[in-house]
Amino acid sequence: MNLTGKPALLVIDVQIGFDDPSWGARNNPHAESNIARLLAFWRQTRRAIFHIRHDSINPASPLRPRQWGNNFKPPVAPKPGEAIIAKTVNAAFIGTTLEADLRRGGHTSLVLTGLTSNHCVSTTARMAGNLGFATYVVSDATAAFARKGLDGRMRPAADVHAAALSDLHGEFATVVETGALLEPGGE
Repeated sequence: MNLTGKPALLVIDVQIGFDDPSWGARNNPHAESNIARLLAFWRQTRRAIFHIRHDSINPASPLRPRQWGNNFKPPVAPKPGEAIIAKTVNAAFIGTTLEADLRRGGHTSLVLTGLTSNHCVSTTARMAGNLGFATYVVSDATAAFARKGLDGRMRPAADVHAAALSDLHGEFATVVETGALLEPGGE
């Protein structure tokens, strides 16, 4: 798969705090290993990588700064020289330098990975699409948690994930898999 423009990889909120059992059941246990594969490819090909970190303002959140859960998960942690963008809301573009950094670098395509597909990944993808970036969300390098619906029934994580991706695909982004980006000619 050939990406348009000069692609940048966004690794969104892959933080230790999402391992806290309070989040509940999660789908796609291989998301982090797929993100690591994409990171290795991006690093090998010397492409731009942006690590997005959620700095929660909720005092009870494990994602709060200076809490154990605010740190990036080791398999996908930033290397020296890779950009780290801290945010306090769901969208990586709000209150950050991300858009300016991308435009300054000439990036017109974004590849989104991370947690969670129905929150920060989705919100960032929607904004990216509206800002005119060719946006790709990697289905097997994102994940969601089970959520209670308005009817009170618990929706399985796989259903939450699938709904989030289907809402994005064709409207705000193109949903792809890791393998398509790593195959010969994929970028």
